[in-house]
Amino acid sequence: MAHRELKQYLIAQYFKSSPEDAARTLSAFDISEANEYLKNQSAEVAAEILTRMNPDEAAAILELVDAFRFKELLDHLNVFLAARLISRFEEEIINIRLENLSAGKARQIRELINYPSECAAFMMDTKVTTFKHHTTVKEALKKFRSLKDRKLYQVFLIDNDGHLTHVISVQDIAVSDPKDLLINLSDRPPISITAISPREEVVKLLEEKKLINLPVVDINNCLLGVIRNNVLVDAAMVDVTKDVQALFGAGREERALSSVSLAVRKRLPWLQINLATAFLAASVVAIFEDTISRITVLAVFLPVVAGQSGNTGSQALAVTMRGLALREISVNQWFKVARKEILVGVINGVAVAITTAIIVFIWASSFGLAIVIGISMILSMAIAGLSGALIPMILQSLGQDPASSSSIILTTVTDIVGFLSFLGLATALASVLGIV
Repeated sequence: MAHRELKQYLIAQYFKSSPEDAARTLSAFDISEANEYLKNQSAEVAAEILTRMNPDEAAAILELVDAFRFKELLDHLNVFLAARLISRFEEEIINIRLENLSAGKARQIRELINYPSECAAFMMDTKVTTFKHHTTVKEALKKFRSLKDRKLYQVFLIDNDGHLTHVISVQDIAVSDPKDLLINLSDRPPISITAISPREEVVKLLEEKKLINLPVVDINNCLLGVIRNNVLVDAAMVDVTKDVQALFGAGREERALSSVSLAVRKRLPWLQINLATAFLAASVVAIFEDTISRITVLAVFLPVVAGQSGNTGSQALAVTMRGLALREISVNQWFKVARKEILVGVINGVAVAITTAIIVFIWASSFGLAIVIGISMILSMAIAGLSGALIPMILQSLGQDPASSSSIILTTVTDIVGFLSFLGLATALASVLGIV
């Protein structure tokens, strides 16, 4: 047997009998060189070694092979692993590669790498730096230098089956002994999130754990990718802005350039509900129709009381909604939040009531009416502040979305309270205070 043939035979036997060691050996080579060695192996043996290699390196090799070899290897790779590797390709390359596969397998892989826009996997970056447990600090640092990625802050350790086991900061690696194994540099289980978790859960983890990056795993804890810090922050901003849209009765899905039909479909139901609540508030005014007919000047000042109580409630609602969205407060803290907003409402109410009473006295030349509107202002603003704090908390505790209906409920409450307090006091105290 010729020397060259003997060498190829020994390499083939080594790859076949010790795929774990072969994978470790190939990881030390350049991607093109590692690919050259694997080209001479059967598809079954090559797939076995790719399964045990670092996913970044395995994906790079899989991207290099020709169409026929790609199909061969995919026939021997676990479909979930294949999807994890292919997801690291550029979108254009993914489309070209999947055309080489059978329609059924291509569809299955595409389903595994495409996720709904509202879940964690949609936000992840699949190009993530991973190492096996046996990697030394020296080997890791060599890899860092070859990557030349100045935004690399953390690396992830995976076992032979691709399960995420540890997260290590680059700083810890940089200051460690070159002979240390990476597995010895971390003693904490990593914080991760499943691929199908909703965006809200991503934001919650960001706020609670103050994360730099968030690993994304499948149901078997296999690492799929990572949600990077800038994406985490963007997700938090999107979450809050969607709440703001919902707060004013626009759909969460609507965008500035969405179609007219979508905008109408999302907004019209809330406008109809608003109309119903407006008639409810109007019915309160109707109760005091006789009072208004006798003291017509009351109609002039109705919008003043309702407007101030509405603004007070909106301020309390905005602060409470922000606290709930950013997890600064929880429903269990309702009493503290409510107490604060009542006090703020009373203090602001007194200040506004004094100004309002002076203006009303000058306008209507009625001391009695000035007293009534001043008292009404304090009452309505205190209750509006309380309502703005409690309504979103009550809705959240009931499992409802506080952003979608808090504003409408609050508007109804503040209008009714404003009208009732002003007109009710005017009716009750008209004769005593000499309001004509």
